[in-house]
Amino acid sequence: MMQVRKAIIPVAGFGTRLLPISKAIPKEMVPVVDRPLIQHVVEEALAAGINEIILVTRAGKSAIEDHFDAHFELEHSLASKGKDAQLQILSSISPKKLKVTSVRQPSAKGLGHAIFCAAYLLDKDEPFAVILPDVLVKPQISCSTCDLGSMVERWNAKQVAQIMVEAVPHEEVYRYGIVDCDEPAPGESAAMRGVVEKPKPEDAPSRLSVIGRYVLPYRIMQLLDGLPPGAGGEVQLTDAIDSLMQEGGSVEAFRMLGRTFDCGHIDGWLKANTMLAREAGYKV
Repeated sequence: MMQVRKAIIPVAGFGTRLLPISKAIPKEMVPVVDRPLIQHVVEEALAAGINEIILVTRAGKSAIEDHFDAHFELEHSLASKGKDAQLQILSSISPKKLKVTSVRQPSAKGLGHAIFCAAYLLDKDEPFAVILPDVLVKPQISCSTCDLGSMVERWNAKQVAQIMVEAVPHEEVYRYGIVDCDEPAPGESAAMRGVVEKPKPEDAPSRLSVIGRYVLPYRIMQLLDGLPPGAGGEVQLTDAIDSLMQEGGSVEAFRMLGRTFDCGHIDGWLKANTMLAREAGYKV
C-alpha cells in the first residue's frame, strides 16, 4: 500500500489577474502577511505529512526556487551580528525534512500537461497530491484541522482518490467546477459521479465547488499521457479524472472544514492579508 509522500505544485502561470504586481515578481512570491504565498502552500503540505515538493515551473520563476534554497551570505551576516531570531526565521522556510525539486513546463498547455511534466519523478504506482497555489486553505479560527492532511489520511486508509470541495451559494455555481455527488458533512467524503464545469444554477448537480487540492493515484499520469486537449484547447486534469471514473476508478469529494482565500486576484489577496494579519496580531 503506497503512501502519499509527494505534492506537485504548478507554478508556471503568468498571474495575469494580479497584474501589475506579477509583471516582474512571480505571483507565488507575492506576500500574504509575513511570507510569500508559496511558503504558505508548502507549509500546508508539510502539515499534511508531505515532505517532497515538486514545483512545475518555467523561465522567469527562479525566485521561487531561490526562496527555498540556502543563502549563505545572508546567514553568515546574521550569525556574525548575533541575530538569532532572524536566523530561525530563515531555517523555518526550508526545514531539514523538506525536499524541493523543480521541473520545467516548456509551454503552457494546461493544468493536466503541467502535472504530467512531473510524472517521471514519481515511482511506479505512486500516489501524489496536487496543490494549486492560487488558493490558500486555512483552518477555522481556534481549529487546527489540516484538510489536506485529512484527505491524505483517507487515501492511506482506502486508496481512493480525493478532491477537495467547498459549498458555495447555489446562485454562484456558474463560476466554478461543480461535482456531482451526495453532499457530505464537513470533514467527510462522498463518492463522486462526475464533475460539471461552470453549470447554470438550474443544471448544477450540487453546490460543491472544486477547490484545487487533490490526492490522486498514479493511474492519472497514465491517463494524462497522450490525452487530447479539452476545454480552452488545453490538457485538462478534470478530463483525466473523468476518464478514471469512466473506467471504474473511485473518486471521492472531500468537503473541507477550513476557509479558502483566492489569492489569484486582487480582491482575494487583499482579503487574505487583512484577515490573516488581524488573526496574527498585526494592527491593520
